[in-house]
Amino acid sequence: MSEYQYYEFQAIDKPLNEKGIQALRKLSSRAQITPTSFVNTYNWADFRGNPLSLMEKYFDTFLYVANWGTHRFMLRIPRKLINVDLTKEYCIGESAAVYEKGEYLILEFTSETDDYEWEEGEGWLSSLISLRSDIIGGDYRCLYLGWLYCAQAGDFEDDEPEPPVPPNLDNLNAPLKSFVDFMRIDTDFIAVAAENSASENKETDRKELKCWINNFPESEKDEILFRLVKGRDPHLGTELMQRFQNIVSVENNYASGKKPRTVEELITQAEASAAAREHRIAEQKAKERARKEREKVIICEKHLNDLAKSEDMVWEKVHELIKTTLPSNYDEAVTLLVDLRDLSKKISKDKIFKERLRSIREKHSRKPSFVRRLKNVGLDG
Repeated sequence: MSEYQYYEFQAIDKPLNEKGIQALRKLSSRAQITPTSFVNTYNWADFRGNPLSLMEKYFDTFLYVANWGTHRFMLRIPRKLINVDLTKEYCIGESAAVYEKGEYLILEFTSETDDYEWEEGEGWLSSLISLRSDIIGGDYRCLYLGWLYCAQAGDFEDDEPEPPVPPNLDNLNAPLKSFVDFMRIDTDFIAVAAENSASENKETDRKELKCWINNFPESEKDEILFRLVKGRDPHLGTELMQRFQNIVSVENNYASGKKPRTVEELITQAEASAAAREHRIAEQKAKERARKEREKVIICEKHLNDLAKSEDMVWEKVHELIKTTLPSNYDEAVTLLVDLRDLSKKISKDKIFKERLRSIREKHSRKPSFVRRLKNVGLDG
């Protein structure tokens, strides 16, 4: 195959009608189309549709993977269910963009790399799709991570200030970890960014929410109850939470005493963090190598001590193995000779070893296979 392109769209809030399905079928005769999805893989041609247009008309999520290193991920969210102004603070780079399409915002995240391996696109969207409901629920960590990737990719000037850091950035859930992997976001970068992220206090949030609700005018409470009972509005709770979150100062997102940083400061801190981590890893590897070397010395010492107790028997075994002229026995005989050499150095009998070895070489000089094995381990002189 010369190339690989994977397209997957999903409709969440509203399934496709028959007219929509037919319109999609005109774009591709091979695609798998259901009332909630459109999936297709291209190996020799390109998709004729425009993903942004299809998101505007039909779908709530989109994912694209190409074998030349391109990843794209899009989300469509009703603008009444998201903080539009805050979203625009996060999605301002080439790699994280926001499009206003009528009653919707469409978020697009793009990751490009020259260092890639062949990969399949299937399965990625299922690991990312719940990010949409998380964003609607007020969790904007995904948006901040998108901004962070833009900073990593060089989309901003060095003095670009970071947007509000969402709480709990140091405790990413599974979908956010998948997003990090999909976007190829540097984990050292995330760790540094998380230093300015507050730990969310659920109990405090509940108390503030109750206080906010208690201050509603009676007429507004009646309207909310009416919408709940008669309107069956699936987004009512989300709308109310959005209103509540909009009144919470973004300053509360920052850890105590922390202030927004510039892109340059984040990059510098991330590079220092990466260097420190690599140093720790190198130290750990050095300690592990030293430990294994010590173990090797102890094992070797024990082996030579055991060998010393039966040295004459080992020499006799060497002679017997060589007599068989079997290659495998030659190997074993040479291994034993190496052990005997090491033992001779340990117990200061090196001269005696050399005499006995010379005798063996002379006796078996017409066995080229055996002689070659001696030469390979330095026992030929």
